[in-house]
Formats: sequence, C-alpha cells, structure tokens
Amino acid sequence: MIIGICGGTGSGKTTVSEKILESLEDRVVYLQHDYYYRDLTHLSLDDRRKVNYDHPDSLESTLLEEHLRELKAGRAIDRPDYDFTLHNRRPEKIKVAPKPLIVVEGILIFESAELRALMDLKVFVDTDADLRLLRRMRRDIVERGRTPHSVMDQYLATVRPMHLEFVEPSKRYADIIIPEGYNPVSVEMLVKAVWSMMLKE
Repeated sequence: MIIGICGGTGSGKTTVSEKILESLEDRVVYLQHDYYYRDLTHLSLDDRRKVNYDHPDSLESTLLEEHLRELKAGRAIDRPDYDFTLHNRRPEKIKVAPKPLIVVEGILIFESAELRALMDLKVFVDTDADLRLLRRMRRDIVERGRTPHSVMDQYLATVRPMHLEFVEPSKRYADIIIPEGYNPVSVEMLVKAVWSMMLKE
C-alpha cells in the first residue's frame, strides 16, 4: 500500500508522515521526493545554487516511480541520498527493504500523473502561506545552513511561483485534505483509516 502526502513547503507534511511512522513502526518505508533531486555534479556550486528546485524538472521522478514499483513487488532498492548544503546527491546510496506500507512525501508528488497512479491514498496538508514561510525559514537556516536573505530571495523567486503553478492546483487530486498543517484530530482519523486499509489487504 502506498500513501502520498503532499502540500506546500513548510505545510507540516513531515509531521503528518512521522505520526503515521510512529503508529505503524517497523511496517513502513518512508521516502521523500527530495531524495530524488537530480545529480548536478557537472555544475559548479554557484550554478547549482541558481537551479529552480521547486520545479518538477529538478526531480528524477521516473526513478522514484521505478523504486515504488520495485518495493511494491517486494524487492529492495538503493535510493539516492541528497546533500542540501552542496545542492547535490551524495555518492553513497541507501539500501531500503520492502515493507507493507510505503509513505511518499513531497511538494510535487501529485503533479506527476504516473506517481499518482501508484498511490492507494493521497493526502494533502493544507496550511496558510505565512506559517509555511516561517517554517521554511527556520528549517533552511537551522538545518540547511542558509542565510535569511537567501531563503527570502528563493521564496520570492521560485518557491511561491511554483507553489501557485504546481502545488496548489494538485490539491484537487487529494482523497483527504488535512487543514491547519498538523491537525491532531485529522491525523488521528488518517492513521485509523490507514490501519483499516492495511487490515483489508
């Protein structure tokens, strides 16, 4: 069973995913679309910084599709690992074994019809833009070593326009919409629904 969790940057997708992981523990494979940013070794670091990472073309979604099919067929994968400070893939790969449930998370996973077709349940985490921006700034500054100025420039140049063009319209594909980011009642209902669906498998 594959669950897709989508939403804008800083919407709370990871928090929702973590609650599912906590509930189902060792039964879950967790894949972030961010792991699949394209390898840009051929570009300098300065050029890599200029790439629009909020556009679908920045992600190797076909590889993610292939990996989801492999996991669903019961076969292990070697997924890429990504370094956000260098804007590039790390040379080493991560071995991932198949499990009964696969949670896929990302801002653009509903934009791809091929990815959507693989999902048994599609969840959109809907959060106001001001909260998403604050969370994005905190994450990028604290976890990814960015400056406040660079985060704001990127938000205005690519994050906001790409959200309006690709992410927000993809909400129409969701089976479930969770309002207000992390909404405990909605998340609890989601976890119960996942358990129910898994027991029927």
